[in-house]
Amino acid sequence: MGSLSFSGPVLKLKQMRYLFWVLLLVCLVSCNNEEYLPLENTLLTVEVPENFPDLVYDIEANPPTQLGFELGKKLFYDGKLSSNGFISCGFCHEQNFAFTHHGHQFSHGVDDLEGTRNTPAIANMAFFNEFAWDGATSHLDLFPIIPITNEVEMGETMTGVINKLIADSEYQQQFENAFEEGGVNAENFLKALSQFMVMMISSNSKYDKFVRNEEGGELTEVEAYGLTVFQQKCATCHATDLFTDGSFRNNGLPPNPQLNDVGRAEVSGSVNDNYKFKVPSLRNVALTAPYMHDGRFGSLESVLNFYANGVVDSETLDDSLRTDDGLGIALSDAEKEGLLAFFELLTDETFINDERFSEY
Repeated sequence: MGSLSFSGPVLKLKQMRYLFWVLLLVCLVSCNNEEYLPLENTLLTVEVPENFPDLVYDIEANPPTQLGFELGKKLFYDGKLSSNGFISCGFCHEQNFAFTHHGHQFSHGVDDLEGTRNTPAIANMAFFNEFAWDGATSHLDLFPIIPITNEVEMGETMTGVINKLIADSEYQQQFENAFEEGGVNAENFLKALSQFMVMMISSNSKYDKFVRNEEGGELTEVEAYGLTVFQQKCATCHATDLFTDGSFRNNGLPPNPQLNDVGRAEVSGSVNDNYKFKVPSLRNVALTAPYMHDGRFGSLESVLNFYANGVVDSETLDDSLRTDDGLGIALSDAEKEGLLAFFELLTDETFINDERFSEY
């Protein structure tokens, strides 16, 4: 009997099968023995615009990274943060409207419940040290706890949120990747949200281009007039290029008897703070209707008319609204027109269209 030999198609088929299994085995062994390499986590640069004051937030204590930012963004838009799994931070803070709840007088929450205050804008948060209309917290990291635990907003507990995230394997991996001392816990959760918010800087409006002498910053006659009026009659409270001095003031709104919201006094416990609320930034103000802490005014025209004719006196009324001519801010029709044109200058199209902050 002659020696066996394989030739032709049979040999080629058997060789190919053999080669396939050998290669597969090599790959499996190689993968099993390969050391785990964590994802690269790049530090992000927080660029302070040249016309802005210094940062308040301690970047060194929580330096924003790419993975931390992405985790914070995911959390910001995740309904897991609420008791019904539907209400996310982004539900009330819509990017198209400078992260406010456009058209809603009060914030809307779980089970279609309604709050008692208007949703404030989110931008330039790293430049402030007190948050919410009444300054209920003095640290950005702690700010999300307020809506999360408010029974008519997100209606959840911090323990409940963390337990839901721990049960999610994808979140577990993202936390491990984002933080050196990884793990799903309250500290890392709040730091991730802060990293997302710290990067949300709005500083590219037409006004900014004008101040920085950049292309596209040329003002029209009515815009320039509006800037002058603003500097003369509004900049005491809406100071610096953040357009707020961060103070708490009673601006003369008649109290809503159904709410009886005393504002800052809820936090301080002092009657001297009755009906004082934080001065909001005017950046992107043309997009953020309705206005005031209780969203009572649907337009900027209504706001100006109030300051001209509607201010009500009280023991804590801000001194800037008391003049020899009476209460409020005297405004002619021409001055109102100029201010409305100026407010449009503060819209930052780059910010509201920045895909880094978008849900989708």
